[in-house]
Amino acid sequence: MGIREEVYFEGGPHIGDLIINILIGLTIVGLPLTVGAIVRALWLRFRITDRRISVIGGWKGGDRTDVIYSEIVKIAKVPRGIGLWGDMVLTLRNGTRLEMRAIPKFREVYDYINEKVAAKNPNYSGAAEK
Repeated sequence: MGIREEVYFEGGPHIGDLIINILIGLTIVGLPLTVGAIVRALWLRFRITDRRISVIGGWKGGDRTDVIYSEIVKIAKVPRGIGLWGDMVLTLRNGTRLEMRAIPKFREVYDYINEKVAAKNPNYSGAAEK
């Protein structure tokens, strides 16, 4: 029997990301942004538990990335949509980065992830970015 994970957040990108990008898409220049937002809305899903972060994305949700908290060495966040949602970049121990775009309640999600990383990774400086 496996160990149960407690899910903190599960869902897709913030709806405001799609709405803003559709409005921008009314101009020819904004069409690529609109297409990106539609693809994110259809197939991007986040699952943040007490053990790991899973990001499912790509064309038709065919790509999945799982990261355990002890592998994270740095977290950067950027507010979007007047602070209603935000983007996050997790830098892993091996130097790779995982981008998480249009996360709803990103400040709360950041605080949760930051707390878990600090508990699992003794080399993590923690809360360097606020």
